[in-house]
Amino acid sequence: MLDKRLFYINGAWVAPAKARDCAVINPSTEEPCAVISLGDQADTDAAVAAAKAAFPAWAATPPAERARLVAKILDQYNARLQEFAEAISMEMGAPIDFALSDQAPCLPWHTVNFLKAFERIEWIRPLDPSIPRDRAQPAVAMEPIGVVGLITPWNWPVNQIALKAIPAMLAGCTCVLKPSEESPLNAMLFAEFCHDAGIPPGVFNLVNGDGMGVGSQLSTHPDVEMISFTGSTRAGRAISKAAAETLKRVTLELGGKGANVLFADADAKAVERSVRRMMENTGQSCNAPSRLLVERSVYDQTIEKAVAVAESIKVGPAHEHGAHIGPVVNKRQWDQIQGYIQKGIDEGARLVTGGPGLPDGFNRGFYVKPTIFADVKPGMTIEKEEIFGPVLCMIPFETEEEAIRIANDTPYGLTNYVQSGDPARSNRMARALRAGMIEMNGKSRGAGSFFGGVKQSGRAREGGIWGIEEFLEPKGISGYDFTLDVAAE
Repeated sequence: MLDKRLFYINGAWVAPAKARDCAVINPSTEEPCAVISLGDQADTDAAVAAAKAAFPAWAATPPAERARLVAKILDQYNARLQEFAEAISMEMGAPIDFALSDQAPCLPWHTVNFLKAFERIEWIRPLDPSIPRDRAQPAVAMEPIGVVGLITPWNWPVNQIALKAIPAMLAGCTCVLKPSEESPLNAMLFAEFCHDAGIPPGVFNLVNGDGMGVGSQLSTHPDVEMISFTGSTRAGRAISKAAAETLKRVTLELGGKGANVLFADADAKAVERSVRRMMENTGQSCNAPSRLLVERSVYDQTIEKAVAVAESIKVGPAHEHGAHIGPVVNKRQWDQIQGYIQKGIDEGARLVTGGPGLPDGFNRGFYVKPTIFADVKPGMTIEKEEIFGPVLCMIPFETEEEAIRIANDTPYGLTNYVQSGDPARSNRMARALRAGMIEMNGKSRGAGSFFGGVKQSGRAREGGIWGIEEFLEPKGISGYDFTLDVAAE
């Protein structure tokens, strides 16, 4: 079992102020795979103090030098990719091939895109860009906000670290990361990457802990200027309330209940694409297309296709190679998903594949059968609440207007999906659906796009230039003489 009790503070690995052990459980085996420490107020204070002390010099470091140092993190990633992926697989249950192909590569993907976006940031700009820069004039300077607290989840762990720590450091902020206590090992490797890349002491710090402890301490700390949080909507509300006392900036990326609207003219691969996207990462994605709305004329045949796809998806241990899905992260999550499956049955939805209990051949590990409910009615518990497991709800609709009404009738608004061969209808749907992101016909939103929602999905905009600017504050200046900047170049 790995001993990972230390915290990374001010450029060094240090012992916790008090011994408070926490086992990290391998969800494939239900056995401990590591032990970490949960920090207390003294640890949080030490990390914040280190970040505060490092901030003036880091903020004053030329942007090109910050970019050079951050880019060196990728060298460490490339040298230790296998180890990195194995940590993610072991601690949160992502099958090793999926960890290598999708989970771990989130770090270079986002870092490269941030570095490209970083080149486009104009750190001081005229208020009116049409005025020549040959005179003193009103200007806007973009400046780092200060010390930021980063609180990340277990389901796509390095994805969220990359979406927060990389732009924060590029922007000139210093940070304290509290990763999920369920999946801390990849975060500790990321701290090693930062150290070996030459990130100056105090710029990046890591303290393990739980939400009630280190999470709350960062949210209320007077020297933390901003909290960037990814997790549940319930926790997002608590963090917003805790941070209000010190008037922090708070950016939240929260839950989702994505509607995937499939019309009769969708392409031949739309059903398989939709089901596999739902079951990816064992359904543990906030942007999962968990409500499949199907045009009535193709509803029955779509159910048949969806069942066939779901029943072709294998379930297996995370350490085994293959295209299977792994376990969910822990017993609490498994119990919650089982409760939702039973609730769907009790409320009258038609179970067409999967269902309660462990898959055949398993007597331990937190495995869930890929499950599909048909004839789900709007307002049922499984239609309204985020399940966060491999459970798909299928709902028929008659008209485009009805599909929009059902899709938008949710407190969430993260990602919605459209499957249609009619470009005009796809455009209409994209504008009418209430969500921060719309994905059409399986196409990527593109490198450098942001990730974020509306309503109770939070309103963060993580990724690309938007993700860097979340860590910047505009300063208005009168009479700024741009000719002096030109002369200094």
